[in-house]
Amino acid sequence: MARIVAVTACPTGIAHTFMAAEALEQAAARLGHTIRVETQGSVGTRNALSDADIAAADLVIIAADTQVDKARFGAKRIVEGPTAPAIRDADSVIRQALAGAASPAAQPAAAARNPAMPQIVAITSCPTGIAHTFMAAEGLEGGAKAVGRTIKVETQGSVGAQNALTADEIANAEIVVIAADTKVDKSRFAGKRIYETNTKAAINDGAALIRTALTEARVGAAADMADKVKDVKAQQSAARTGAYKHLMTGVSFMIPFVVAGGLLIALGFALGGIYVYDDAHKGTLGWTLFTIGAKSGFALMVPILAGYIAHSIADRPGLAPGMIGGMIAASIGSGFLGGIAAGFLAGYTVKFLNDKIQLGRNLDGLKPVLILPLLGTTIVGLLMYYVVGEPVAAVLGAITAWLKGLQGSSAVFLGLLLGSMMAFDMGGPINKAAYAFATGLLGSDVFAPMAAVMAAGMTPPLGIALATMLFKNRFSEDEREAGKATAVLGISFITEGAIPFAAKDPLRVIPALMAGSATAGALSMVLGCTLRVPHGGVFVLPIPNAVGNLGGYILALVAGTAVTAVALYALKKPVEATA
Repeated sequence: MARIVAVTACPTGIAHTFMAAEALEQAAARLGHTIRVETQGSVGTRNALSDADIAAADLVIIAADTQVDKARFGAKRIVEGPTAPAIRDADSVIRQALAGAASPAAQPAAAARNPAMPQIVAITSCPTGIAHTFMAAEGLEGGAKAVGRTIKVETQGSVGAQNALTADEIANAEIVVIAADTKVDKSRFAGKRIYETNTKAAINDGAALIRTALTEARVGAAADMADKVKDVKAQQSAARTGAYKHLMTGVSFMIPFVVAGGLLIALGFALGGIYVYDDAHKGTLGWTLFTIGAKSGFALMVPILAGYIAHSIADRPGLAPGMIGGMIAASIGSGFLGGIAAGFLAGYTVKFLNDKIQLGRNLDGLKPVLILPLLGTTIVGLLMYYVVGEPVAAVLGAITAWLKGLQGSSAVFLGLLLGSMMAFDMGGPINKAAYAFATGLLGSDVFAPMAAVMAAGMTPPLGIALATMLFKNRFSEDEREAGKATAVLGISFITEGAIPFAAKDPLRVIPALMAGSATAGALSMVLGCTLRVPHGGVFVLPIPNAVGNLGGYILALVAGTAVTAVALYALKKPVEATA
């Protein structure tokens, strides 16, 4: 029987951290070994290993997707790898660790990596995405070969990302090299050692760049609570696939236009009254602000939605056909549903054309600026006018009429449904489906679902924060401290602030959150509350006319928060020790 100590950690410190810990504990019990697992999560370190635990251990296992400090383990035998193998087959991880673990001096940190995968992953990109992008990729490939390393390079070019890196390849790699003259999203490399430079360095001397990167690549600084919530969002975004991913990309780019437009409309109403848009007010500041918000900000909502859905599918070549298709959707009255249809139609049309039209590398530069936008826009425009537009407009009209006529039990049911969806996965697919539904309706002058959704999205973190203050014996000291930051996230409409608490005790916490959010959503709908902007939390409440029935809305928010706090008290058990 072996005595094992382990550490598990992932970039967000939530799901994979605890799943790996539980899998290792169960596997050790099955194999007849003793194990103590320390989890390094977003709510602090749990089950911390003592000096005595480490001294008595025969082996140290580190299952982590982030950098873990190994200095305290001294000369102990260490086996290190990502969380995924521990989650999938912890028995094998423990057996292999006991059979072949070496001392830290003899075993590099990457010993648990799959030798069939590249040791280095890289991204190259330049403003035009043509010559320098591919020349830098060739330089890195030659440089890695010269120093005896394997590499995979993703090129982010004018016709989209090619040779895309997979999550397993990133997790397996020793370092990440980014040779780019444009901004590259690094969220998927959380916890990895990264070395950044420009394309010129890779083109001039790839081997020297690789040698420098191997010694100088660094992991980013540790994140605070707000940064961890951003990591949650990034991880959820990376996990999205297929149509849902493309839809959420479009929605995320659309939101700033709706927020700016909605707030300007509200300010126009505040200055000029509810009929500020009449010609009698023309030229006044209120009329001008309303016109900017309604005729410019909101007018761009559907084209941006469609354009970035297409961009997500087909990269830059899909942007123009998608936006033009979105403009057509708005002009023929098919609204956000037509924008969604135009975006998917443009994206998949351009992607098909891009795959089928092969001109060779020397002429590839013509495709994104001439061939694909022209053909894609022509096809999408004709289909929107002659095939898709009118049926979608009819469907949107029927949905709008139904929603505007909701009263009594129907309104309560919709509020309960939207509220429960917002709390069920706190930023996941179900949450975002409810949010996208409510946001899209703003362009059709349907504002009640948006009010219900934002109230229900604020309730989970606010309810948790209230519970940590009122019912301290239900929470550990670390959780009570984290509750303060959770309150700030709650008033800012960042539902993901509740995730660390839900991940630790999902069977008790998630039902409590859903109860509070359902209450907030139902009350908001039945009281006739409306909201003209899709974000902002409590900070938009003081703006005149941004919220309809402000008193009722505050009541719904307070009631939902209180229900969540009381439900947490009822469902959670007292912790063993409290401060």
